[in-house]
Amino acid sequence: MTGADLGAGALVAGLVAAICAATAGALAAREQDERLLAAARNGAYVVAGMLAIASLALLAAFVTHDYSLKYVVEHSSRAMPLQFVVAAFYSGQQGSLLYWALALAILSFIAIRATYDRLRRIIGYAIAVLMAIEAFFLLILTFVSNPFERLPVPVPDGQGLNPLLYDGGMLIHPPMLLLGYASVAVPYAFAMAALLAGRTDADWMRATRRYALVAWAFLGAGNLLGAWWAYHVLGWGGYWGWDPVENSAIMPWLALTAYIHSVLVQQRRGMLKVWNMALIIATFCLAIQGTFIVRSGIISSVHSFAQSSIGPFFFAFLAVVVIASLTALISRLPALRSEDRFGGVVSRESGFLLNNVLFVSVAFATYWGTIFPVLSEALSGVKATVGAPFYQQVNGPLLLALLILMGLGPLLPWRRATGEQLRRSFVVPLAAAGGSATVLVILGLRTPAAVVALAAAMVAASTVVWEYWRGVRARARSTGEPVPLALGRLVARGRSRYGGYLVHLGVAFVAVGIISSSFYQQEREATLPVGGAVTVGQYTLTNLGVTETLAPGARTVTAQLALAEDGQTLHTMAPAKVFYENFDNQPATHVAIDTRRLEDIYVVLAGWAEDGTISLLVAVNPMVSLIWVGGIVLVFGTVVSLWPERVASPVRLRVPERIAVASEA
Repeated sequence: MTGADLGAGALVAGLVAAICAATAGALAAREQDERLLAAARNGAYVVAGMLAIASLALLAAFVTHDYSLKYVVEHSSRAMPLQFVVAAFYSGQQGSLLYWALALAILSFIAIRATYDRLRRIIGYAIAVLMAIEAFFLLILTFVSNPFERLPVPVPDGQGLNPLLYDGGMLIHPPMLLLGYASVAVPYAFAMAALLAGRTDADWMRATRRYALVAWAFLGAGNLLGAWWAYHVLGWGGYWGWDPVENSAIMPWLALTAYIHSVLVQQRRGMLKVWNMALIIATFCLAIQGTFIVRSGIISSVHSFAQSSIGPFFFAFLAVVVIASLTALISRLPALRSEDRFGGVVSRESGFLLNNVLFVSVAFATYWGTIFPVLSEALSGVKATVGAPFYQQVNGPLLLALLILMGLGPLLPWRRATGEQLRRSFVVPLAAAGGSATVLVILGLRTPAAVVALAAAMVAASTVVWEYWRGVRARARSTGEPVPLALGRLVARGRSRYGGYLVHLGVAFVAVGIISSSFYQQEREATLPVGGAVTVGQYTLTNLGVTETLAPGARTVTAQLALAEDGQTLHTMAPAKVFYENFDNQPATHVAIDTRRLEDIYVVLAGWAEDGTISLLVAVNPMVSLIWVGGIVLVFGTVVSLWPERVASPVRLRVPERIAVASEA
């Protein structure tokens, strides 16, 4: 038996175990049968083991260059560096589905172990839902898109990766995004279990909060890494083009962001229960829909895979999920009534409700723009195009409102706000916004929309600083601790709250980067002979000539450009095109980027001639680096929020049966 045979057998065994575990879990929950529940739990563990074996078998096939497997031939070659051979595991359809199934199996294993005793009344249904999802993926992997499918005759070498994937981003972006998709299934499964069991309190939310945050962090980081990858590799001068596949990745994140905020209201006031169930259902459905769009080929995109046979299966699965979820939700509406009422129009609760409405509006607008070309073609025969201007005009105002709400919402009190409370809370962030707007105008920024948006970002950032300062000052005064110690202990004892503030600060940084680069980008296209120059802003690029280098499996054409600022030569920039073996018609773009004082000089080699003449795209993009810095802050804030609280462990003391006293001695 070969490793591939072992992997294929593990998929079949995993499918059988998943079906059995799902059935046992549902029956155990309905009949309250402990033996069936234990069997369901053990079945889920078996699924995780089988998927681990299958994944290791496929990885071994790539590393050992087993070119008897069709999937290995299509996505690797002997000339590829080892790190890209490993990354080829998830570079195609079969491998990425196997990776998703493995991630979900491991997360299910962890979640079941952690909640088996704590959520005894719903854990059976949760196992059933998780294993039903696993069974679907394993069904596809076993019978429709099997990574262990063999060729009639082995070949000596493979085709290699798509040239666009030869980048460090390939090593981290797809795994993070796929892990985010898989993580969403855990809170969704427990939400469905709560509905099926009629346990609509907040216990399941508290137990699965970390999984929702993990999913949110991986989806957010995956989207930011995707933007970074597009900026460095695709060579069109930007980082987010509102492409259908980009939209498919951002929509679950938007819905999950609303959910993570909204559950706070249910946990504190017993409100927004229907909202919370609907949001987590929407998040999971959007994650499945994203896979359908990427895999089906129904929407053209530079990111999507070629049309495949699994699109209809995902569409059918999505339809089943939507119908089953809505049926469960509607059947439990009487049990999802709010336990309290809104105390006032201006309150923390109202802020969270508005937050839900805005996030859902952005997600719906993005969904409509993504799916409209398909509907247009189906209804009229004409395939319409929805470009970036639509999303900017519709989502721009909504995102601006969210940015302002992110700054002011945390300052609102629960139940009802008085005028005096609002004045005391809002004076600092509003003063910071007004001051920053004034400074921007003095510095020469005259675009009203940009000034307002940057001022809104300042509201969000200043609120974080203000809340940290107020907390540190109060603790230092009450305990006498030095400010650094007071800061550390303040965060340690309120990790969820202050980690969330750091996330808001990261989002503010990202917003400043997006706003600045969107409104104030300078861009030129130029054709330069040897010695010719082009000027963009205060920067001048001079063509020094073209070089060509050969390496095993690749040919690289590089333009040598002298970069000067205000007449002073700085150094050389070298944008390039790389032609990989078997992909001569798909050259990879190597963008030259030089970051100076928070602005990027961005150069793309578009074409060249034998006499050394080159065609360039040159852009000066301000503040783009703040997007990546903000992403790091955002991830760090999430880690702070997720870090376990220190819990005092009980200590047993042995007390003597009889203690002698002085009078007895």
